[in-house]
Amino acid sequence: MSVVEIPPKSIAQFNALGTTAELITDPATLGDALSCLVQELEAIDLACSRFRADSEVMRLRAAAGQWVTASALFREALHAGVRAAAATDGDVDPTVGASLDALGWDRDFGVVVSRGEPAKIALVPAAGWRRIEIDDERERVRVPTGVTIDLGATAKALAADRAATAAYAATGAGVLVNLGGDVAVAGPAPAPGWPVLVTDDHRTSTDADGETVAIHSGGLATSSTTVRRWQTPYGFVHHIVDPRHGAPAPEVWRTVSVCAASCVDANTASTAAIVRGERAPVWLQSLALPARLVRVDGRVVHTDGWPDAEEQPWAA
Repeated sequence: MSVVEIPPKSIAQFNALGTTAELITDPATLGDALSCLVQELEAIDLACSRFRADSEVMRLRAAAGQWVTASALFREALHAGVRAAAATDGDVDPTVGASLDALGWDRDFGVVVSRGEPAKIALVPAAGWRRIEIDDERERVRVPTGVTIDLGATAKALAADRAATAAYAATGAGVLVNLGGDVAVAGPAPAPGWPVLVTDDHRTSTDADGETVAIHSGGLATSSTTVRRWQTPYGFVHHIVDPRHGAPAPEVWRTVSVCAASCVDANTASTAAIVRGERAPVWLQSLALPARLVRVDGRVVHTDGWPDAEEQPWAA
């Protein structure tokens, strides 16, 4: 998770989307910026939640292969998910909803961890992102019967990007939005950049537990196998699934943090890196993405562009 170190008078924090939402901007425009963030979070939840019956994701599943009228936001979120799949050769696939259901994550995460282990689990490969049809001209979408969309790798990051852009447009002040480690910035940054503490433990917020970097534009995202975990009859599983098999990705990295041109791009890359395992550093390097990868035993690997401890912190 990423924790931002800024004087508290310019910060708003609250729970949303199953995590902590954080907004940082000029104190004089905090209220207007906060309204933009809340509006974006409410809209993305209604469009993309897998855990509310009235969401567009669930209406699409219930349509059983028929075309469904879709909002501009839902179509944008689906496009982001499809682009993520294409950019990662399918390592990030928005049709893993049934895979996660079969592993036991079929309710809000708080319910999953409080109910104990599910009676049984199964491995269900992703349906395949190429089966998603998006008709922007007629404002509709379609997936085959039995396909459940899960946009966990992109929707929250998209909300961060959209909220930061909207808040800057509304206020003219620089803004940082942090949704549980999905960080997006817009507008003028503070002179040294926005300082962000990247840590492997979402409960910690000290430099001793991570690395502080600063970003001036774009986004930073951290994907982790340590937080979204739950008990099954076969032991603990985590939420980052290899779409080809429907199984949780092997735990080579406990966290991967990436900087990119947007939060969606950053979270796409960090999620794919978890799935790719040992191949991840070379892949991230080939894309010129600054990244910090932490092995299960705590050893840290950096790609070019991520600052060494001796350097003045910066990223992106």
